[in-house]
Amino acid sequence: EVQVVESGGGLVQPGGSLRLSCAASGFTFSYGFMSWIRQAPGKGLEWVAAVYPEGSTYYADSVKGRFTISRDNAKNTVYLQMNSLKPEDTALYYCAIKMTIMYDYWGQGTQVTVSS
Repeated sequence: EVQVVESGGGLVQPGGSLRLSCAASGFTFSYGFMSWIRQAPGKGLEWVAAVYPEGSTYYADSVKGRFTISRDNAKNTVYLQMNSLKPEDTALYYCAIKMTIMYDYWGQGTQVTVSS
């Protein structure tokens, strides 16, 4: 059975940092196109960042320069290092994995709240 489990969310002050982790199993992790996608309360899904199998990374303009996505295939884990957090980063953050053209696997999300 495929499992995708996010962790690392929490409450942080503006300007602070968090590192999210996504531990996945039940499929060939190294083949996955890994993304972080977030959803703020009352809002739609917003793609945040992606790391491809070969290691190339991509970011939404809203987080570029502040967030870093990475993967450790040996640990079947993808990370999102979030620095200089802003209140508008408050959202439920999902780890979403593309094995095909679609997002095949999703975690349940981890909540990030940025507030003073």
